[in-house]
Amino acid sequence: MHKRNTIKLAASMLTILALVIAYMAPAAFAQDDMTMIPVDAFAKLERPQVPFMHDAHNEKAELEDCVVCHHGITDDGKQDLENSSEGETCASCHEVERTDGGTPLMRAYHKQCIDCHKQQAKGPVACGECHTK
Repeated sequence: MHKRNTIKLAASMLTILALVIAYMAPAAFAQDDMTMIPVDAFAKLERPQVPFMHDAHNEKAELEDCVVCHHGITDDGKQDLENSSEGETCASCHEVERTDGGTPLMRAYHKQCIDCHKQQAKGPVACGECHTK
């Protein structure tokens, strides 16, 4: 009798677990596309982290070539618009503090996004339009 109750309890627990997983799975997959602009390199944030839905942004902006945003770097330290740095973080090339004359990380983020938004006359360009609470 005791063994039978243990089996019923285990079966009930497994059923509950399966229902919880089935209920939460859509929410987990819905966030695949959503991300935030990475800020791990910064010790302290002065403004809120920028939400950025990569796939939705690129679809709306009709961007298909990754190198548009994920530029490489030439041997002499200039932007390379022929070779993509896709898969690398911006911080892998752009340090937070620079003493070598290169573009610091925060400036790289701002320049990349704001310059494109201005060129296209679309998208946010003011601080509070991206750094929302």
